[in-house]
This record gives sequence, structure tokens and C-alpha cells, in this order.
Amino acid sequence: MRYSISLLMASLATPAIADVTVVTDIAPVQSLVAQVMGETPEVILPPGSDPHRFQLRPSQARAVQNADLAIWLGPEMTPWLETTMEGRSGEALELLHVDGLHAREYGDDHAEHAHGHDEHEHEHEHEHDDHGHDGHHHHDGLDPHAWLDPANAMLWLDVIATRLSEVDPANAETYAANAAAAKQDIDALDGAIAQQLAPVADKPFVVFHDAYGYFTDHYGLTLAGSISAGDASSPSAARLAGIRQDAGPATCVFPEEQHDPKLAEQMASDAGVRLGGALAPEGAGLEAGPQLYAQLMQGLADTLTECLDR
Repeated sequence: MRYSISLLMASLATPAIADVTVVTDIAPVQSLVAQVMGETPEVILPPGSDPHRFQLRPSQARAVQNADLAIWLGPEMTPWLETTMEGRSGEALELLHVDGLHAREYGDDHAEHAHGHDEHEHEHEHEHDDHGHDGHHHHDGLDPHAWLDPANAMLWLDVIATRLSEVDPANAETYAANAAAAKQDIDALDGAIAQQLAPVADKPFVVFHDAYGYFTDHYGLTLAGSISAGDASSPSAARLAGIRQDAGPATCVFPEEQHDPKLAEQMASDAGVRLGGALAPEGAGLEAGPQLYAQLMQGLADTLTECLDR
């Protein structure tokens, strides 16, 4: 049975009446922060924006610099934001490097194991400037798609509540209560998704790019490979040949929102397997707000099972 996502999430959270400005980097982070705040903070990259070809506008840079609290994943996800973050005078929270994070690193075989925050070093390669970049986050080192593990989302809710309370101590109890309620919602969602995906856990599949390791690790899914090694990179002929071989026993090939589906379509045709619906790991096509995180996670589960469970 699929989890019924209640749009009451937005109204169940108690809004904190305070003059505190918060800015977030991407829609999944905005959604989690909104559940704790009881109102939706500003987001630099709304759903549907491409984080790898984004140009930070001067007004957005000012919003980041002037906010009382800036909450972002870190430069592994949005390297073009790092210089602006370094120029801030207010508080900042970098989610990918909080204690207790269930982190994973990319590996050459794309079959990494999860580990604790203290087992990896804070290293990253990136290019950045104040207003944009022409690269993408490199697929070695820390995998930044950590919101796709609901255990991380629940950890972050507590961390967000704590940091908000430091900036706005008058509303500390409200933030703590909202975080506790949101954790219960995500825990219930997690259980329902696990039950939904269990019957297809042993069915291998191919995705467009290597962004789903947290999701597949958490739910014990069988990922056969990814067409593209990087979010903004074009696969080589040798890589495509290797993935075609890996896709031989696969059940489905899944394209991804915001990326040309032709490679996935060709891969499915060449391998003689089904073409699934487009996955949206960052919430493309969804309305921003507290409900986005649950809709994103349930959407991934539904898209996978629709093709795999045949």
C-alpha cells in the first residue's frame, strides 16, 4: 500500500512568529526547513532549476549574504555558491558535514558502502565564482545526494531545529516540536516506501546518472549501473558499451527529468528492456514547500515500482 501524502503537513507545523530570515540552496532542503519553521523560506534553486548551469543573480547573492541563517548542502552539490557563502557575516549550516550523517562516497564501480561522517575527509574538487560556473559536482569523493536517505532527512530536521533555536531562541520550543512531528511523518513514509519496494528489490535497473546510491542503499535495491557518471557529463562510447552489458539482465532503464531521454531510450532499446518513467531526485515538477520532500520520495518509489513490478 502506498503512503498517502497529506497536504496538511504545511498547516500542521506551527509557524514561528519571528523576524528571522532564512535562505536555502535547493528545494529538498527548503522543504525540510519549512517543516521546522512552519513557513517556507527562500530557496536559491526552485524545483526544476538546473544546479549545474545556474547563474546566481546579484539579488540572490545579496539574499544569501544578508540572511540570518543560510542552510545548504555544501560545495559538493553547489560549488558556485561557496564564494558567496564565505562572504556571509551571519550563521550558516552545511548539512553534508553534520555529525552523524549517513554518508557515502562515489567509487569507480558505483557500488559504494555507507559510512559515518567521521570516516571521510572534507575534500572536494570544484570550480566556482560569485555568480555561476560551467562545471558540475565531480563524481568522486562524497556523494552529495544525501537527502535521498530518509535517515539523513530525519537527522537534519533536528540539526535545523537546533540551529534555528540558536538564531531565534524565543521560538526554540516551536522548532523542536515541529521537527519532532516532521520526523514522525518521514518515518511513516519511510516504512511505507520500504514495504512498497520490497517486492522489486532484486530486480536490477539502470538510471540516467549516479545520483541514487543513498536511495538504493537504504531500500536494498539492485542498481545495475548509470548511463552518465556525472550530472552534467556526456558518457563515452566505452562507458555506454559497458552499461549496455550491465543492462543485459536489467528490468528497466530510467531517464531523468531535466536530461535528454534519448540515451535512456536507446539504451532500453539496445538492451531489450523496458523504459521507465523519468526520475526526479531534486523535485523537478513539484511545487515548492513542506510537502515537496515526501512527494519527491514517494514519486521515486512509484516510478520505480511502476516499471519494475510487471
